[in-house]
Amino acid sequence: MNRPAAPARATPASAGAAAADDPTPGHAAPPLPGPAPRPSRPRSGRAGAWAELLRLPALFTVPGDALAGAAAAGARPGPRTLLAIGSSLCLYEAGMALNDWADRAEDAVERPHRPLPSGRVHPAAALTAAGALTGAGLALAAAAGRPALAVAAPLAATVWAYDLALKHTPAGPAAMAAARGLDLLLGAAATGGDTRSALPCAALLGTHTLAVTAVSRRETTGGSVLAPLAALATTGALTRLAARPTRPPAGRRAAAAPGLPGSSPAEGLPRATGVLATALGAAYAATAARPYLHATLNPSPPLTQRAVGSGIRATIPLQAALAARSGSAVTSLLVATLAPAGRMFARRSAMRKVSIT
Repeated sequence: MNRPAAPARATPASAGAAAADDPTPGHAAPPLPGPAPRPSRPRSGRAGAWAELLRLPALFTVPGDALAGAAAAGARPGPRTLLAIGSSLCLYEAGMALNDWADRAEDAVERPHRPLPSGRVHPAAALTAAGALTGAGLALAAAAGRPALAVAAPLAATVWAYDLALKHTPAGPAAMAAARGLDLLLGAAATGGDTRSALPCAALLGTHTLAVTAVSRRETTGGSVLAPLAALATTGALTRLAARPTRPPAGRRAAAAPGLPGSSPAEGLPRATGVLATALGAAYAATAARPYLHATLNPSPPLTQRAVGSGIRATIPLQAALAARSGSAVTSLLVATLAPAGRMFARRSAMRKVSIT
């Protein structure tokens, strides 16, 4: 199922400011006696490094998988859905830690600021965390029932296969897409719903992830026009499909009363839910389409990275739209609230650049 603050570097502006404060212009201030003080690390340095390693702002894109899966399966979220969300969060974070452990040599050249190549997190600690989080994710899935564990096991295998073997191969984006799709099915299986009914939503979410991952493969070098262009076209197609309500599963279909005011005779869904799905689909397109267009017109690394970040954030409105098209307005609105919460967290933790690679 696409990261202690360093001492500030001297700049012309800072040098000018220092000169302005010098009581003897034109002369350097005499050094104070005694050994030079060592720069002190902030107390939050270690926690900040781990937050960067695990990409904490991206965690807000995870709960919507299970919630959308439960809605697509026609089941009401419950305690087992919460267990599925916990399992998803653990497996997602395992993938983040394992990703940086596997790419530590490459990151030393291309991304030396990341926690492992910069020495802020030891590689062995990252690998240990990946293993522990995987075990915790599988344990939570097992607590949700055998059907959930039957989905979580291949999900965990896909995460490890992607990071250790498939990431830099043509199968990499497909593996990441499969992980997202399985994560949605995990929510359906844990909630006790019909996982077969959730397959179409899993395919749509996986397609979005496939497009984002394809763009992310060139986020450090840029130069790719086809990937963001294909992602832009994919976003348009997914917007149309996500805004089209589907027939609810058998249990919910029996509870719906076709022909009553406020319902759609063709689909058996409330008209308001269809409007909500359309609005959320538009929010999804507004989040992802414009950065993809900019990266198509100018495939530079900064614009490509911005497109990847926007594609990740667009996952939340897409999940909400998928829940709405399945007939669950309450679940859809719950998922939608994760988007502003994620943005607020990202601003507070100063982690605006979120990458899945």
